[in-house]
Amino acid sequence: MDRHKLETFSFGDSSKLADELLALVLEGKKRATCWAVSEGLKGAALAKSMVALDGAGRPRAILETVELVQRQFDEVNASFAFDEGEGDRSLAYWREAHRRYFTRLNLFRPDMMLWCERFNLISTIALE
Repeated sequence: MDRHKLETFSFGDSSKLADELLALVLEGKKRATCWAVSEGLKGAALAKSMVALDGAGRPRAILETVELVQRQFDEVNASFAFDEGEGDRSLAYWREAHRRYFTRLNLFRPDMMLWCERFNLISTIALE
């Protein structure tokens, strides 16, 4: 697979958050992510591979989407929260952290629709 032909993306809304979330992926803790449906698909598609960038815009990992579903914010379950890999991996932590995140983006509503994606880490990319 030629990573140079794949689309790229960064996690989060800042270089700091991109680095933090990417670190969780590289540690094997993070295998899921989500974003507001109102933001579109952002290039995601089932069985599609994309390159995750760090906060400096450098390619660091190739991820493959293995699940992509729409779900209301208040219907995200503990299993998905755990797979997001953040904090103590609890649903309570997930809800609070994502409420703050989506509020920062002026998108939060308890009934907002999310794209919920699970992915596999296909390979890591060494810094050049």
